[in-house]
Amino acid sequence: MREIVLDTETTGFDPESGDRIVEIGAVELWNHVATGETYHVYINPERGMPDEAFGVHGIGPDLLENPRPPEKGEVTLKDKPVFAKVGQGFRDFVGDAQLVIHNASFDMKFLNAELGWMGVPLIPMAQAIDTLAIARKRFPGSPASLDALCRRFGIDNSNRVLHGALLDSEILAEVYLELIGGRQPDFGLSTSASNAAGGGDEWRPTARPTPLSSRITEDERAAHQKFVEGLGESALWTRA
Repeated sequence: MREIVLDTETTGFDPESGDRIVEIGAVELWNHVATGETYHVYINPERGMPDEAFGVHGIGPDLLENPRPPEKGEVTLKDKPVFAKVGQGFRDFVGDAQLVIHNASFDMKFLNAELGWMGVPLIPMAQAIDTLAIARKRFPGSPASLDALCRRFGIDNSNRVLHGALLDSEILAEVYLELIGGRQPDFGLSTSASNAAGGGDEWRPTARPTPLSSRITEDERAAHQKFVEGLGESALWTRA
């Protein structure tokens, strides 16, 4: 099963008001295991970007409404491609994979607005898994931000000084695996065993046709029986 853990950064909160995507970061999972394949692009939003749009967002001053000197580590967008130049490549990367997004309605709103303006097929909302909704269901009443979930699961997010989309998607991938039951919820069987058996994604382990022989020796069996008899009639081993 292919999944794409995804995050975006934008100029604001509403594409219908003229806000645009400025960064997309994504990490590929196969059967809940990171493959090492990623997607990352900065995008020229073709508009000014208010300095407070996303707080510490790592975007340089060239498109800010109130320009200031650039700070160390900031990325400038003036020379980056517009979405129309990268949208088809992004759509091809996603394909029909399940998207894992924190607060999915926000990112999907922007992605489909940008794709729609291009005339590229939109991504169905049913294709998205919302980790924010999962977290709120699992831990009702508790903080469900990405930082809060990192603290809950002991995930190191000390590098998250700037809110970069690729770093956030990498962190979210770890959070997602914890939310669904652990870093490898299927114990890695679905990848290695299915490849060996040629059964594809649907492979599952079956019962052994011939039980393994006992490794207990007769002397060990006799010693255990003697030990149990010495425990008296109230011992669990003597109950029917």
